[in-house]
Amino acid sequence: MTDRESIRVLLADDQTLVRSAFAMLIESAPDMAVVGQAGTGRQAVELARATRADLVVMDIRMPDLDGIEATRLIAADEDLAGVKVLVLTTYDTDEHVVEALRAGASGFLVKDTRPADLLDAIRVVAAGDALLSPGPTARLIARALNVPEPLAVPPGLDCLSDRERQVLALVARGLNNAEIAEVLGLSPLTAKTHVSRIMGKLAVRDRAQLVIAAYESGLVTPGGTP
Repeated sequence: MTDRESIRVLLADDQTLVRSAFAMLIESAPDMAVVGQAGTGRQAVELARATRADLVVMDIRMPDLDGIEATRLIAADEDLAGVKVLVLTTYDTDEHVVEALRAGASGFLVKDTRPADLLDAIRVVAAGDALLSPGPTARLIARALNVPEPLAVPPGLDCLSDRERQVLALVARGLNNAEIAEVLGLSPLTAKTHVSRIMGKLAVRDRAQLVIAAYESGLVTPGGTP
C-alpha cells in the first residue's frame, strides 16, 4: 500500500508517552501513517484542519479544550466532512463517551484495548463504519440516557417501517449487519440496505448516531429488549 492509500491518523492525547506508544503501533501498520500529534483538544482541531487527516484518535480528557468539544468542532466543520473521530476513554463506563457520540464521534475504545484491536478499529472507522462494542455500548448508552421520558424524536423516525424500526433497535444494541441478518432472518446485504436507508431517513452520518437516536427517541429503552 502506498502512502497515498494509507489511512492518515492524527493522535490527540495529553500524555506524551501514550501518544508515542500509539504512534509506534500505528506506524508499524503498512496501511497507516501518523500525520500529527496533539496534546490538547484545540491543537487537535487545528491539526485536523492543517493535515486533513482521515481519522483522529481522540482522548476525552484533555486541557484547553476537551475531546468532546474538539470532536464537535471537527464534525461541524464542512471542510472536515471526511474526517472521522475515534474517541478513547479510560473506562468503558465513562459517560462522557455518550456526549462524544452525540458530538459526532464514530465510535469509542477503552485505552487498554489490545494493539491489534486498535488498528482494526482505525480501519473500521476510517472505512466509514461505526465502532460500537455491543456490551459496553449497551450499558453505557442505557445508563447515560436513563431518563423517564423520551427526548425529542429525530425527523423521519415516524417514517420508518416496522422492519426498519426492528433493524434500528438491533443497531442500538450494538449488533453488526451480519448479526442483524441472523436475528431477523435476512441476508447481510438486505440488513446493510435497511441500515443505509434508516441513516438516510434520519439524516445521520453513521451507526453511532443511530444508536443515540434510538435511545433518545424512546424506540429503545434502557434495560429493555428490541
